[in-house]
Amino acid sequence: MSFGEAIGSGFGKYAVFNGRSSRSEYWWWTLFAIIGYVVFAVVDSIIGTYPLLYLLWALATFLPGLAVTVRRLHDIDKSGWWILFGFVPLIGAIMLIIWYVGRGTDGSNRFGEDPLQA
Repeated sequence: MSFGEAIGSGFGKYAVFNGRSSRSEYWWWTLFAIIGYVVFAVVDSIIGTYPLLYLLWALATFLPGLAVTVRRLHDIDKSGWWILFGFVPLIGAIMLIIWYVGRGTDGSNRFGEDPLQA
């Protein structure tokens, strides 16, 4: 999946928490969100409205970001509730990153078809 396809998929499935997301979809979306945060923080500081645009960006991307993250966990055959593991200091974040970079399950799993084969 390309950068543009991942952005389109993220906004197209704005609040879809079922199904699966490939690694590329997840990481392209994450890059898109981070670039937006940086750009809007800089623009806000230049025009003196900090954090107005930054917060609007955060509101616009929070729900689709959460949805793509849950679908990424589904791709490795984990429940979306595992995202709460991130609240465990240090170990939770490390474990989630390991899962996010890991390869998804081949073929279909309990959450749907393999996004790479679809």
